[in-house]
Amino acid sequence: MERRTLGATGLDVGAVGLGCMPMSWAYSASQQRGDRSLRAVHAALDAGVSLLDTADMYGPFTNELLLGRVLRERRADAFVATKCGLLVGDGHIVADGRPSYVRRACDASLRRLQTDVIDLYQLHRPDPEVPVEETWGAMAELVTAGKVRALGWCAVGVRGTRRGAPYDLYDGTVRRLERVQQVFPVSTVQAELSVWSPEALARLLPWCAARGVGFLAAMPLGSGFLTGTLTPGGGFEPDDPRARHPRFTAEMMAANQPLVAGLRRVAERHGGAASGVTPAQVALAWTLAQGRHVVPVPGTKRERWAVENARAAGLALTPRDLAEIAALPPARGSWD
Repeated sequence: MERRTLGATGLDVGAVGLGCMPMSWAYSASQQRGDRSLRAVHAALDAGVSLLDTADMYGPFTNELLLGRVLRERRADAFVATKCGLLVGDGHIVADGRPSYVRRACDASLRRLQTDVIDLYQLHRPDPEVPVEETWGAMAELVTAGKVRALGWCAVGVRGTRRGAPYDLYDGTVRRLERVQQVFPVSTVQAELSVWSPEALARLLPWCAARGVGFLAAMPLGSGFLTGTLTPGGGFEPDDPRARHPRFTAEMMAANQPLVAGLRRVAERHGGAASGVTPAQVALAWTLAQGRHVVPVPGTKRERWAVENARAAGLALTPRDLAEIAALPPARGSWD
């Protein structure tokens, strides 16, 4: 697989990563089985994927424990990215950015992951009660201590305060990034980026490119919608967040089918099913085409999809393909 370099510290990873959250958190809990997930991680590594993205809150904790079983055998093949900053309680999630918590959380993640160093430690959310410089400073101390190689910022799910203006979507994120950049270098920013959610292209992605910061594209398959495998009105399990999401109502899924149809047309031009090219791979290839500093991190818990996603790194879209995708109608329905 093609390799990409993230950040000024020269983090080297496969062009497509693996989001491990669905293996232990949200998204069809009845289908979350450890043996299946382990096979998916091993298959991804075999296909050239190296970046494994997790967090201590996924489970909570069980996702890191699962990856620890893989890392015990294949640490040299993996680039480990985990997160701190969110605590899961009984029916609620709260941010914790206290330096003492950050230090404890890192040590706990190291134990669960069965490794002596975390390649990329990301702040899941800033704590509104703690100056972000204090939290980031504590994370920087972990780099000095040799427990962490680089630091990243996670902006998945973050929305701007001024609605209706896409260029303001990540205004608060950029302002905080400017602040922490004065404390210790930001190596990566993780935020949503996909054909049906391109808002990061306006400001956040250029900010990263101008500063040599890597961009981890979360949800590059639109939480599964862009794969073309979801049926409008098919329903989701009650604990699946898509069951309550405005874009995943039967009406909105039907209204957004032109996006999937457009990706499928491009896939057919590259050989389609006969050549193993899918709409999902086209969606990932589009994300890869947004810059050499971009690494999509599609999430899955199935071996089949992990391999298919990895193979998207070998799909080169033409200028015609990219122009056709750019001309697709914007997604309909609220994403809040």
